[in-house]
Amino acid sequence: MAENTPIILVENDAALAERMSLDLTKAGYQVAIAENARVGLEQAKKLHPSLIAIDRALPGDSALTLVPQLRELGCVAPILLLMSHDSIADRIICLESGADDYFLKPYHAPNFLHTIGLYLHSNVNAGEQLRFGDLVLDLVTHRVFRGEQAIELTVKEFELLRYLISHPETELTREQILENVWGYDFLGESNVIEVYVRYLRLKLEKDGGKRLIQTVRGVGYVLRD
Repeated sequence: MAENTPIILVENDAALAERMSLDLTKAGYQVAIAENARVGLEQAKKLHPSLIAIDRALPGDSALTLVPQLRELGCVAPILLLMSHDSIADRIICLESGADDYFLKPYHAPNFLHTIGLYLHSNVNAGEQLRFGDLVLDLVTHRVFRGEQAIELTVKEFELLRYLISHPETELTREQILENVWGYDFLGESNVIEVYVRYLRLKLEKDGGKRLIQTVRGVGYVLRD
């Protein structure tokens, strides 16, 4: 089903932008192309996009500068970075910039469209909440509270926490988490889960909160009070 608001592609490679736009259009999405960060920011102000995809390879650090500018603008749409490298440093940079997720070059349409679909197609019942101890997830507004404290999460952090809280006290393997949160298998070794768990812990344990996400050595993770 097509989205009512467009996806913005911030991509200075005209050929790649055209290819991605064509794939998205065939899949039923509306698309707007921005050739640089400045145009991307202007389009975000006017179009209220459903999702923004930004190439990390934009000149200088304009991609990483654009993400916080979008968040300061009040943009709550998922932001994805197209990156050439899958290193721990790159993932941390992605998260710290305020982006929700990333996908890797070379561009592969099925993987890209699958990632887009994970963010834009949700079948959540209105008013549904998940609770674990003093932790509350509102599945409609994507707001998270621990006690009276509101916690700001990226879309992917929220999805990871939702999966964990949907299986309380259950030891979940890394493979289960990758399949159910990311929806695809990573090639080779990837510690993307560890990166996201690290940031979730920092946010959930701020101001002395008790650790809820426990590491199960050799297995994965468990949400346990």
